[in-house]
Amino acid sequence: MKVLITGGAGFIGSNLADKLIERGDQVFVIDNLLTGRKDNIHPKVQFCLGSIANGELLESLFKYEEPDIVIHAAASGKDPDNWWVDVENNVTGTVNVVKLSKKFGVKKLIYFQTSLCYGPPKEQPITLEHQINPMNSYAITKTAAEQFIFMSGLEYTSFRLANCYGPRNLAGPIPTFYLKLSKDLPCFVFDTARDFIFINDLMEIVFKAIDGKQTGVYHISTGRNYPIKEIFDIVCKIMGKKINVQVRPKLPEDVYSILIDPLKTIKDFNFVPKTLLKDGIAHAISWYQIHDITETYTHLDINKVTK
Repeated sequence: MKVLITGGAGFIGSNLADKLIERGDQVFVIDNLLTGRKDNIHPKVQFCLGSIANGELLESLFKYEEPDIVIHAAASGKDPDNWWVDVENNVTGTVNVVKLSKKFGVKKLIYFQTSLCYGPPKEQPITLEHQINPMNSYAITKTAAEQFIFMSGLEYTSFRLANCYGPRNLAGPIPTFYLKLSKDLPCFVFDTARDFIFINDLMEIVFKAIDGKQTGVYHISTGRNYPIKEIFDIVCKIMGKKINVQVRPKLPEDVYSILIDPLKTIKDFNFVPKTLLKDGIAHAISWYQIHDITETYTHLDINKVTK
């Protein structure tokens, strides 16, 4: 198949591109490299440097490549205060992807949505029937993008994700803890808990969606919450560090737990997560140790995080 991946130099997109190339698909990638890395791109991938918010550029790519499948992994959320960039990439960019997918006869669109779309949870675990109530720029714009996909008439699968981690991931607590510990910088953790899904387990489901008939909205998660303090302790153990870390109360705009219910995914995809958390974190750290990791990202207010 011909597969176009938006954000294909980023964490999820580049890992998917590698697997698609391995099985013999033609892969085309567009990425603006704001958070993606050029060294993530497989040498057999055809790469276009640019933004999906650039409608003319994106249309020329669709016209030239005529993709069968579009995997929409591009997203902006690096700076929680830069609403314009989030709107431009997450909303305008998605509208461009949707309109061009319809124009050029794409068979299926696969989208990655954040579980932050639910806002403060009113149930645990969060089911697919939970109200939508995004509370920050990243979640609001990602949710607006998902709504445009719903009304497009395209065949789609939208995956609402737990915290995905693994090699090439630069967002969230695992790479942040690694970077700070490797530089002997002060560390703290928030009194929160999250579900973590390893990139290989995510890709197993995505490939089933590419080749199968599963459509609609699905959660991708293990169905288990892990305190962030436990994540920190695992990272320390793998790195050979012994640190008594400060546990701080969660930020006012944050929630203690975002545990999403994977039962529909387990049923429709015959899915069972295979990767133990400690093994997945070890794989991620092995990648960090041989690459130049200088920056990590969070959707939280960075000023509050660093105080």
